[in-house]
Amino acid sequence: MSSSPEKTSSAVNKPVTDELIMKITKEVIVKFIEVGRLSPPKFAETFTEVHRTVKETARN
Repeated sequence: MSSSPEKTSSAVNKPVTDELIMKITKEVIVKFIEVGRLSPPKFAETFTEVHRTVKETARN
């Protein structure tokens, strides 16, 4: 499926909010928990790393 250039360019130029970054981070963390890749002792460290990565990727 091909989308029109107008839709694509407006989506690309939309600012990424802190709320959206947090939602994306949450979804990644939930998926890690579901597949057994995240244990409680590593939660804080992993959450911080995922959040930083999502933020850097979204804002660059």
